[in-house]
Amino acid sequence: MAERTFSIIKPDAVGKGYTGAILAEIEKAGFRFVAIKKQSISKEQAEGFYYVHKDKPFFNGLCEFMSSGPLFLMVLEKDNAIAGLRKLMGATNPANAEEGTIRRKYAASIQENAIHGSDGQETAAFEIGYWFAGYELL
Repeated sequence: MAERTFSIIKPDAVGKGYTGAILAEIEKAGFRFVAIKKQSISKEQAEGFYYVHKDKPFFNGLCEFMSSGPLFLMVLEKDNAIAGLRKLMGATNPANAEEGTIRRKYAASIQENAIHGSDGQETAAFEIGYWFAGYELL
């Protein structure tokens, strides 16, 4: 059964010109683009999005990074989309990511790791609703 997940192509990957290549990999892996938009976000928006990490030492740096430049926000769909995207992305640390994964190819570090993907159904529902109104989901 088709499942939806949320993803972000992060400012580092957008700034380095990797957006097209990453989108092509997502599409080649069989995902359908339900919604996609390019935008910059404020630090406050990043803080709300990453609120679950507010007490972690990386929180402020993460929010600064995510608000540092344009990014692509996406809702993706396919069977087992959440697990499928996480496999396609690879490990958070690109040095530990499997060959052929997005992070292995395009990420520079744990923080500048090119792409975000939801880690579960509840998270996906929150993340999709945070960035997209219902009428934007085709």
